[in-house]
Amino acid sequence: MAIAWDERKPPELDLIKDCVHCGFCLPTCPSYQVLENENDSPRGRIVLMRIGHDEGSEVSPEMTEHFDNCLGCMACVTACPSGVQYDRLIEQTRPQIERHGARTRTQRAYRRMIFELFTHPGRMRALAPLMALQGRLGVNERLSDRVKQPHLRALLRLAPPVKLRAVVRRLPEVVPAQGTRKGRVGFMQGCVQRAFFGDVNAATVRVLAAEGWEVHSPRQPRCCGALMMHAGVEEDAKELARATIAAYEGFDFVAINVSGCGSSMKEYDHLLADDPEWAERAKAFVGKTRDVHELLGAHEQQAKRHPLPMKVAYHDACHLAHAQQVRTQPRELLRSIPGLELVEPADWEICCGSAGIYNLVKPEPAAELGKRKAANLAATGADAIAAANPGCSIQISAHLEQPIPLYHPMTLLDLAIRGERP
Repeated sequence: MAIAWDERKPPELDLIKDCVHCGFCLPTCPSYQVLENENDSPRGRIVLMRIGHDEGSEVSPEMTEHFDNCLGCMACVTACPSGVQYDRLIEQTRPQIERHGARTRTQRAYRRMIFELFTHPGRMRALAPLMALQGRLGVNERLSDRVKQPHLRALLRLAPPVKLRAVVRRLPEVVPAQGTRKGRVGFMQGCVQRAFFGDVNAATVRVLAAEGWEVHSPRQPRCCGALMMHAGVEEDAKELARATIAAYEGFDFVAINVSGCGSSMKEYDHLLADDPEWAERAKAFVGKTRDVHELLGAHEQQAKRHPLPMKVAYHDACHLAHAQQVRTQPRELLRSIPGLELVEPADWEICCGSAGIYNLVKPEPAAELGKRKAANLAATGADAIAAANPGCSIQISAHLEQPIPLYHPMTLLDLAIRGERP
């Protein structure tokens, strides 16, 4: 008799058995906090993973819904005292749901549209003039208040403010190191980051160069595959992973300033483990992949910081704090700026609701999480918010009751090095 999972990397029973159902994950799980359903908690989903191995089980609409409700934030991995590898389990389960999940044609078409747009920088850049005009006229804000369909309303509310100059800017392919040369680094430009946050990429390259790195910024591939990988679109993710490895494996280090990209690129060895041609290359690639805060924090500071008197609330992007366990380095880099006061919001470990494509496919729980996160950050009384992920910045900005400037930590570091103000 058949089971729910097919033979292609089903969730491993040995990993499932590690969960003792203690419940330490519940207070940190954003979907459980919002939906208040045991099946929308990590331990509840682990039970569903085990049930999927039972004879006669199937991927029902209810099972699909509970797995789709998972943000993949990995806060449970940080919280778990038993060392349950929920990150590995959900990584194995997502492709199963993608292949066998009970989704409508409309749902599948909508998800495909997201991947066909947001992983293609050229397509997003083509929309930039229209988005800039809509922003100036306030079209999206007015329409989002009237539109009833939640997914369309989310697309309108989450459209980022577009600076045409940043959109059309192209990074130099090579920027020489300043001062003592530390090595050659390949900088991953990203897809959404490159299209809508080009100023952040430019700032990151300047910081790396100022700190002694020769920075190379290949224009291909267009995307690292993170959005697909997080959503279980495995074959597309593998194709982009291979292209990324081929483009970047020759550098001393690979630097990423987008937490979602970094967490996925550090998982290429698992993604390509069954590919005899790429498995070893993926493993070597992962060994030299670093979040930019991680890379800078591991080497002696070289560039002088000028004062930047401001109070900044630091937002922990989940794929940086939980998936990559990079928490102290961004804070230390920000504290290295004279005059900058760093403050911490309540419930730092709870996701803001962005989570890859989550705020587009699950807009209602995502909006609730966004409001909570925005309120906690605003309550610090900070002059600005620092966030190391474009999805987080877009999500938080959309749910702030009063505007607060959001900066990538690299932007603030770049300003301090150059002696400029925001």
